[in-house]
Amino acid sequence: MPSPAASSPGTRGTHRQGLPYAPCPGCGSRGDAEPCVCQLQEEEGEHPGAAGPSQPRPLLAVWWSWAWRGLLWLSLGDAVTRPRRLLFSPGFLSRLPPRGPGCVHKLSFVRNLQYRQEVRLNVRSSSLTDGQTLSKESPSHALQLSGPEKAQDSPLHSPEEVLWTTQADGRVRLRMDASCPQLPYTVHQMFYEALDKYGDLRALGFKRQETWEHISYSQYYLLARKAAKGFLKLGLERAHSVAILGFNAPEWFFSAVGTVFAGGIVTGIYTTSSPEACQYISHDCRANIIVVDTQKQLEKILKIWKHLPHLKAVVIYKEPPPQKMANVYTMEEFMELGNEVPEEALDVIINAQQPNQCCALVYTSGTTGTPKGVMLSQDNITWTARYGSQAGDIQPAEVQQEVVVSYLPLSHIAAQIYDLWTGIQWGAQVCFAEPDALKGSLVNTLREVEPTSHMGVPRVWEKIMERIQEVAAQSGFIRRKMLLWAMSVTLEQNLTCSASDLKPFTTRLADYLVLAKVRQALGFAKCQKNFYGAAPMAAETQHFFLGLNIRLYAGYGLSETSGPHFMSSPCNYRLYSSGKVVPGCRVRLVNQDAEGIGEICLWGRTIFMGYLNMEDKTREAIDEEGWLHTGDTGRLDADGFLYITGRLKELIITAGGENVPPVPIEEAVKMELPIVSNAMLIGDQRKFLSMLLTLKCTLDPDTSDPTDNLTEQAVEFCQRVGSKATTVSEIVGKKDGAVYQAIEEGIQRVNLNAAARPYHIQKWAILERDFSISGGEFGPTMKLKRLTVLEKYKNIIDSFY
Repeated sequence: MPSPAASSPGTRGTHRQGLPYAPCPGCGSRGDAEPCVCQLQEEEGEHPGAAGPSQPRPLLAVWWSWAWRGLLWLSLGDAVTRPRRLLFSPGFLSRLPPRGPGCVHKLSFVRNLQYRQEVRLNVRSSSLTDGQTLSKESPSHALQLSGPEKAQDSPLHSPEEVLWTTQADGRVRLRMDASCPQLPYTVHQMFYEALDKYGDLRALGFKRQETWEHISYSQYYLLARKAAKGFLKLGLERAHSVAILGFNAPEWFFSAVGTVFAGGIVTGIYTTSSPEACQYISHDCRANIIVVDTQKQLEKILKIWKHLPHLKAVVIYKEPPPQKMANVYTMEEFMELGNEVPEEALDVIINAQQPNQCCALVYTSGTTGTPKGVMLSQDNITWTARYGSQAGDIQPAEVQQEVVVSYLPLSHIAAQIYDLWTGIQWGAQVCFAEPDALKGSLVNTLREVEPTSHMGVPRVWEKIMERIQEVAAQSGFIRRKMLLWAMSVTLEQNLTCSASDLKPFTTRLADYLVLAKVRQALGFAKCQKNFYGAAPMAAETQHFFLGLNIRLYAGYGLSETSGPHFMSSPCNYRLYSSGKVVPGCRVRLVNQDAEGIGEICLWGRTIFMGYLNMEDKTREAIDEEGWLHTGDTGRLDADGFLYITGRLKELIITAGGENVPPVPIEEAVKMELPIVSNAMLIGDQRKFLSMLLTLKCTLDPDTSDPTDNLTEQAVEFCQRVGSKATTVSEIVGKKDGAVYQAIEEGIQRVNLNAAARPYHIQKWAILERDFSISGGEFGPTMKLKRLTVLEKYKNIIDSFY
């Protein structure tokens, strides 16, 4: 199976089509100019250019490598051998020329020198252009772009403009000052720059019939233009939306970009949304077209269509509709519609666009009420994609083409800014995971793709940790002891020394013999940056991955900040912190207490335009000076690292008037009791604190719902305290004395470390089922819906008091 990831210049990856030739360090061949002998040898297990002269490997290292691979393969057997479904029908993608149409591949960018000088922000000239002139027959003659110069000259600071708006067609004043002077530019201008520099590089990777295939940036651009014309043909109106309800795929990407090109607003909808939730969002954003991936999602839209007065058409891209229906198009049919719209018509729309206009809507998950439509401007997207990612040390393809795996919901700002928009900005290669990625297949994709950068919400990292723990528990005594030894010495080193320090021989030996093999088995052999965000991460999880020599870099931001406003990176890392503010952005803490903890307020080019159709909510969020009040509380250390302590709305105020942030206490309980999966503190307007607990259990492989069976780690805990229980029902139904006693002792240890008696947990209960999305306790991004939990378990809570 061909690897989906192209290597950086100067490696064997340069032999592949579309990349500049470079001699192989092993055999000296120059890729397309002559065959690479190394490629054949690598298939036989050898490659002279891989790592210099071959060195004999210690017998112990060889044994460990094969033992670990075999063990992990057995543990993941179902996921590895399960037949894969097509991500989408071949259709028009199979008809694309391998390096894109010649009219794009042979562009001359000399004609646009003036445009580039006005729009580009310190970007070097492309090494991929060949100086040839544009063909007169080119259907994409719009690439000559006579209009952006005029668009740039129109004023962005007219007197009537304000810092926020609630209208989809409104404009805002950009937060430009001496600390953030970068010139604004549109999404099309950003993509045009990428086309100049990265046109022949691989942009999107997808799997078809067990083989990875790729779309270049030239092809990607043309597909986006074609989608834009298709949307115009279907009647997309300016400042109306194209809603996308489907799993990550190339069609999601070029539909999103095409929407922006056509003057529309791209709006993602979570695939787990109910028909009612789809109706609310589609109606609120005035969706003219909805793009879906499967018949299941199509059925939701058909059920609510009569309630959507703005909806004109639906496009389906993974499966054909069950029967021919009016105004329902396959992706192939939709793309052909674009041929009827002149390129000039699209050019006029593109050239009229301004950076301070809305181009994307991200709906909040509704954990605290009705979902709000967060309006993001073109400048929000392009500025954050450039400078937010730079703060995370994302590299441009000129230095190293980043390879990422797209699997998190693109309706969430974190995945959208990281996968879609940052990918275009820096010429990254984005490879799409299978739709069942979070049910077990993600590790297969990671091994095949070998990303250089990876992002996951805390729950994803926790699932990886739990899987490794299960594999280790089932392994032999020697293997388990070796893993524990290697992780122990590495964790100690990483907790006491910085990453730049020279590591002791013991630590390097542990990494070589054991940990490098584990990372390779997980698909992280080439991964230099591992990120997390969207929710707090337990200290246990961070320590576990530090033991594997994997630093998890946190970012902090909201949908309202276009994603990251704070970032950690290899250069800016401090355990438990959310990193430092992105250069060009600002932060201040208001109403600080004696410990320096206050509400986090943010300012900068990341700040959103406003909530669609919600003036009152927008006024609550943005003050008169343009500062966004996040509702989160935190503190800044002397070096500017941010530490999140909780949310104002989650703050518990007891009947005695004590202010209790719940998250630190909840995390302390989970750290003390490894059998506990989720803990929720209760006590608002109550005489004392109480807590609901759930136990760690396995997930159903088909639905991802929690089962009754305890995880290996939970079973180990039971055995240590003298219980033979293997299911949640055994513990809760029979009130297992040994487990209940152990949990009570753990709670008392947490109480001993509490700041004062009002912070003590007086009563607690174990629930029969773990929290989940399907159960309603979690939102789509795995955030705890506290109000829902209070209502759902009201009887248990009332019994405490």
